[in-house]
Amino acid sequence: MKSLIFFIAMSVLTGTISAANEGPETPGGYKVGDKARSFKLKNVDGKMVSLEDYKEAKGFIVIFSCNHCPYVVKYEDRMNALDKKYASKGYPVIAINPNDDVSHPDDSFEKMIERHKEKNFSFAYLRDDTQEIAKAYGAEKTPHVYVLQKSGSDYIVKYIGAIDDNPGNPKGVKEKYVEDAVNALLAGKEVKTPETKAIGCSIKWKKS
Repeated sequence: MKSLIFFIAMSVLTGTISAANEGPETPGGYKVGDKARSFKLKNVDGKMVSLEDYKEAKGFIVIFSCNHCPYVVKYEDRMNALDKKYASKGYPVIAINPNDDVSHPDDSFEKMIERHKEKNFSFAYLRDDTQEIAKAYGAEKTPHVYVLQKSGSDYIVKYIGAIDDNPGNPKGVKEKYVEDAVNALLAGKEVKTPETKAIGCSIKWKKS
C-alpha cells in the first residue's frame, strides 16, 4: 500500500514538473530564452494585428503600456523614438494596453484612440481586453518591455524589463537597455544585460 501511494505521489510530482517545463505560458510568464506566443489584438485603427503581419520583421519591441500611468506618459516620446529608429531595421514597437477599463476608464479603447492621435504614435497600439496576453507574457508593469527575436516561425525572448535607467529624465539616461539589446541582436551578438527590473505602474487586473 505504501509503495502504491509513493508511486502515485511521484507520478503526480513528475507530471507537475513536466507540465511546468513543457510550455512558455507557465505561471510567472516568460523568461529570457523562452518562445513567446503570437497574438491577434485590436489596433486603434480598428484592425486586428498579429506578429505574423510584419513579414519583414527580424523581431519586435513589445511594450505593455496604457494611457493613464505617469511612467508611461514620461516614456511615450521615447517609445516613438524607438519605433522610428528600429522599425526600419526590422524591430518595430508594438504597444499593448491590458488594463481593466472598468476600474480605469482612461484606459478604454476609445481613450486609446484619442491618445494615439494626440501623441502621433508611429507604432501599433493594441487592446488586450481579456488580459490573456499580458498574463501569458508575465507582464506586471506599464511600461514592461519584451524584446523578441524572430527565429523561423518562433519568437524568442531576448530581453525583459525597463526601457532605460531613468524614467523621469530622458537627458539623464545612462543605460539604454532596449536600444543596447536591439543593437546587439542586429549585430548578431548576445544581449549584455538580458533582464532588468521594470519600473512603472502595476497592471490593473480585472476582478475575478
